[in-house]
Amino acid sequence: EVQLQASGGGLVQAGGSLRLSCAPSEFTFDDYSITWFRQAPGKEREGVSCMSFRNYKTYYADSVKGRFTISTDNAKNTVYLQMNSVKPEDTAVYYCAADAYPNCGYFSGNYYVFDYWGSGTLVTVSS
Repeated sequence: EVQLQASGGGLVQAGGSLRLSCAPSEFTFDDYSITWFRQAPGKEREGVSCMSFRNYKTYYADSVKGRFTISTDNAKNTVYLQMNSVKPEDTAVYYCAADAYPNCGYFSGNYYVFDYWGSGTLVTVSS
């Protein structure tokens, strides 16, 4: 079954760091863009960051800019979300999603279609 696997969540103290991973099975990230979302209890889903696998351009929500970094490995088979200086308001279930259009349309204002979604990984930031 084609899917995305998100991992790396856990409990971290405010000000600490955590790294999330997103890896595909049965497909490669070529010609996709990968977007991280998060959803906190009682809140709407929020786009956090995106990387295009066409030109490696990255995007960030204002709420995480300067603290989170999206990256990939040399083999381009895992996308990471490095979370630094975390805050209690970063507490949420984090999901990765593969957009069939490689231009991070959710952030760039272009068309987007999410073909695949990861199962989600819980990040809890204690104050």
